[in-house]
Amino acid sequence: MKIWKELRRLEARAKEALSPSTLVDLGQVYINMGMIDHSLRVADEGLALFPQSDALKKLKKFAKKTQLNKAIKGLRVRLNKGPTPVLYKEIADLYLELGDFGAVHGTAEECIRRFPDDAGAYLVLAKARLTNFYRDISARDGIEAVRGLEKVVELDSENVKAHKLLAEVLYRVGSVKVAVKHLRIALELAPGDREAETLMRETEARKNVEATLEELFHRVETNRNLTHAQTRSKPGFVSEDAIGPIRDSLAQLVELDGVIKACYIKGSKAMVKGEIKDGKDVFMRVVRVVTKAARRVCRRMDVGTFSKGCIDGDFGHICLCSFGEVVAAVLCEHGTPVDRILADLQELVAGSLYMTGRS
Repeated sequence: MKIWKELRRLEARAKEALSPSTLVDLGQVYINMGMIDHSLRVADEGLALFPQSDALKKLKKFAKKTQLNKAIKGLRVRLNKGPTPVLYKEIADLYLELGDFGAVHGTAEECIRRFPDDAGAYLVLAKARLTNFYRDISARDGIEAVRGLEKVVELDSENVKAHKLLAEVLYRVGSVKVAVKHLRIALELAPGDREAETLMRETEARKNVEATLEELFHRVETNRNLTHAQTRSKPGFVSEDAIGPIRDSLAQLVELDGVIKACYIKGSKAMVKGEIKDGKDVFMRVVRVVTKAARRVCRRMDVGTFSKGCIDGDFGHICLCSFGEVVAAVLCEHGTPVDRILADLQELVAGSLYMTGRS
């Protein structure tokens, strides 16, 4: 009873005095009570409001780690009763998500000893070695990853994921011809696959490096650089060429009759135009929370993905348009043509995604 009273007190306090510290305290109590899903929800909702909070990021990381360890424990119990390749793969995938590469190797190798003809364990092991290769530029990990992926396609020639991973790593170290061969197979098996199509376009402007696999990887390790580095934009990165049109679009929106303020949010970064009171203006905070809630409701009700909507109140209207991590929103007065605002927001979001993808 004492614990539950403390929980109710913290829940009330979090609503009355919303701050990263109160949310972290509440999330920690949820963890102590074994309510991991509640803790993750608090962390996610808190980060929507306070995206720069290190304490909330740590809470989410710890809650996720606890959740994964709990899932692994349950799968281990099932594995002891009756081992199957699927259970081994699920456990290895969870270890990979945890970043425990030693456990990934141990689990995958145990599966390979028991089920030598199953491709799943080889794939998880190769993914772990690929992660190490891209992180450390280690020739040994890269070579072992390629050998593991080659074993996967030997056992399962129609494994699209393995062909794509092989193509990616071979292309990055300079083996363009072999990479293209695997990309063609992947596109035959999965026509229209965007990742494969994008990588295929990238290979068109690159030359093949004539060398053995070992020479290619050791050359990359020596240079501490991939031969063909990734040219696509990093997540969250927006060039100045992309920022300019977004800023202009926001300025045009706030010039419309009835529009009070407009904002554009991508991840933890945001731009805003209009009547902003000060650095603590709540508009963008409201936009983040409402968008997060709308996405969650659509997901839970299985009605698709939230893309746009409007909230009415004494304040007027809040119009929102969302796609991926991008959100654009407008606060406007009663009587403002909402349909037109939503169309403009949709155009802004679509245009910004094109610009940031192109930059």
